[in-house]
Amino acid sequence: MNTLTCHLVSRNPDAAAAWYQSVLGAEETSRISLPGGQVLTIELRFGDSMLAIADEFPDMGIVSPLTLGGTYGALHLAVEDADAVWLRALDAGAKVFEPLHDAFWGDRTGQFIDPFGHRWAVDQHLRDVSPEDVTRLAAEAFGGNQA
Repeated sequence: MNTLTCHLVSRNPDAAAAWYQSVLGAEETSRISLPGGQVLTIELRFGDSMLAIADEFPDMGIVSPLTLGGTYGALHLAVEDADAVWLRALDAGAKVFEPLHDAFWGDRTGQFIDPFGHRWAVDQHLRDVSPEDVTRLAAEAFGGNQA
């Protein structure tokens, strides 16, 4: 079996790890610090998924979204209570990217940018929606017609 672990870069990986633990319920499983205090990696567990966080190493081209001026990707986290996680995130300094709402595909979802520049979506499954209905509703939502 293969697994996929996301690896994020942060200007302050210690603070990022603490934020992800406090706000998103992650559990730290390991840490490798380098002489001088830089963090090579902090591994966090989210349920059955892993996330690694590292310090910036600008001389090697390893930089965070704060250095880049934004991020192009988003992490989606399935949660039991999207409203509770959403409030914790905003109270802890996250900025709204997409407001929390009930989406046509059956999830309560919203996206925020964490204080370290990474975009997250929290997703709480509310109801099952057939693939055909998702396709039709997506076309309606984005102004197109189903082919």
